[in-house]
Parts: sequence; C-alpha cells; structure tokens
Amino acid sequence: MFIGEYKHTIDSKKRLAIPVKFRKELGDKAMLTRGLDGCLFVFPLREWEQLAEKLGRLPFGQQDSRGFARLLLAGALEVEFDQLGRILVPDFLKDYAALKKEVVIAGLFNKLEIWDGARWSSYKANLEKNSDRIAEKLGELGII
Repeated sequence: MFIGEYKHTIDSKKRLAIPVKFRKELGDKAMLTRGLDGCLFVFPLREWEQLAEKLGRLPFGQQDSRGFARLLLAGALEVEFDQLGRILVPDFLKDYAALKKEVVIAGLFNKLEIWDGARWSSYKANLEKNSDRIAEKLGELGII
C-alpha cells in the first residue's frame, strides 16, 4: 500500500528518484501515465493491467469513455528504475503535469501521484480548506 508524500527534484536529464519505500512495492518496472487534476500516475504493473482491462471494456461508442481511455492509455509508458531508483519522465508527461524542478510524490493506496511542488501545495491547501464539506459528502454515501 502506498501512503505519504515525499519531496524530490527532477534533474536536468529529466530523471526522478522514487522513494525506496515505494520502489519495494513497485518492483523493477512501473507504468507512468497522465493523471487527473494535473498530476502523473505511477501504477504497479499488476494494478495497471487491471485498470487497462476495465478501460478496454468501456463502451467505445461514448465520447467520454473514448476520451478517458485515450488520456490514460495513449499517454502511458513502462518505466524501469535505474540503479539509483530513478525513472525518466519524458517531455510530453513532464509538460502535461507542468513539472518543474521541485516535485511531490504522493502515495494513494494502489498508485503514486507525481505533482509539481507548487501545484501540489495549492491543491492541498484547497483540499484542506474544504475537508469538512468533503467528509460530509462521503458520510452521506456511507463511506465514513
């Protein structure tokens, strides 16, 4: 299970170190793709395969289904960790998430999110400000 948030930097060669704690669960390879809310997702291969299966079963006659599948699948690539635990973030994904030098890697149960540091701070501040409202909605759904 992935939890916690860690600050890291992307070097000039677009390499990003993934925390050791997360690498142990990811293994030697992972899937990197566009995420939601302006971040990137990193999935263990087994989780990715399950998600890709679900995306492949979406009705392709529906525009939103096609678009969401394209967002995640067309932008995905398998990444390998080098000996220092770094992955290479290609330009198109770096640009998509507006990643600069400082980034945050957040663990979210079955995946990681990679955020630009400033964007994460802003997003998190807004989330914290609205946490009571969000908790109330989740309570209405019986989740908490």
